[in-house]
Amino acid sequence: MAKTTKDHLQDVFDDLGEAGQKKFKGKLCDRKVEPRVRRAAIEKAKDSIDLADLMVNTFTTSGSVPVTVEILEAIGFNEQATDLKKNTGQGLSVAPSPVAPSPVAPSPVAPSPVDVVDSGAGQSPKIYDVKDKSVRKRLALLINNIDFDHKEMTRRGADRDEENMEWLLKELDYQVVKHRNLSAKDMEGAVKDFAQRQEHAYSDSTFVVIMSHGKRDAILGVHYTTLNPSDAFPVDKIYYYLNAENCPGETGRVWASDGVPDEPTEIEGDDFVHKEKDFISLMSCTPDTKSYRHVQNGTFYVQNLVDVLMKHAHEDHIEELFRKVLRRFDNSDMMGCYRQMACKDRASLPKLFYLFPGL
Repeated sequence: MAKTTKDHLQDVFDDLGEAGQKKFKGKLCDRKVEPRVRRAAIEKAKDSIDLADLMVNTFTTSGSVPVTVEILEAIGFNEQATDLKKNTGQGLSVAPSPVAPSPVAPSPVAPSPVDVVDSGAGQSPKIYDVKDKSVRKRLALLINNIDFDHKEMTRRGADRDEENMEWLLKELDYQVVKHRNLSAKDMEGAVKDFAQRQEHAYSDSTFVVIMSHGKRDAILGVHYTTLNPSDAFPVDKIYYYLNAENCPGETGRVWASDGVPDEPTEIEGDDFVHKEKDFISLMSCTPDTKSYRHVQNGTFYVQNLVDVLMKHAHEDHIEELFRKVLRRFDNSDMMGCYRQMACKDRASLPKLFYLFPGL
């Protein structure tokens, strides 16, 4: 069985011995860069296993290696630092984010090959058509609630999520409509106004991203407290405002009109139009569980979502991209001691939706 990052860290700390571990913990305690580790937590690390756990739980699996290397080099254990980089394949400098690309100078989203559309993929009856870049107007709605009336509900690190999501959406050729710190009433107004934007008539798809605290089937507004539980925006209203009846033109979801064939005369039915169709959503966690957020780097959910789309949007359709995000959460080594599972919800895509980045 291949060794995990935690195994490699434990090997290094074993090699340091008691005296080396003492130096390492002293330097870790003095480290001024966020996220910092409290002295009490460091003192509880009695051996190499505890110390490896501390590093992974604090900095995540991918972020723990560059921090360990930094400290090893600072205390003169260069050979161990080199071995750790070699064994983990991380010849990296310390990065503030363990997964997500930097919003300042990120790696670009991998473009789709030009022959993807030339070969007819965009015209397949099994794939949603993509509109020509010269005429389309893609929109995305991004709502981020950070500061709440109840100060303990402040979502530290959520500004980083906003930066990363905005960068990703722009890379995918969406104009981003942003809002911050909204009540439930204001969120409803923002979604309703967004659904009525005329640009949807010239679009082939849209994204709606809402980041906040939540409860089952509702998103909390910034005025939510135990004394004001009504400040919660029902998720159903997102689907209502973006459905075929309320959203003009192409509508705010992945939408394609294939024409309506004549009904066979032997089949009868009430007049009915599918109001909710061509949707797919990805929730950060399953109902009644937590979505974990690093106070400096943002949520594991956004970090993984951005990384997956950045690397694979050029080759996979949206449902497979979401499945790859789920697989990230199924990797216990990546999450350390934390447990979380994103989930797909209300998928009604009869075709495959590709983002075709760059085209």
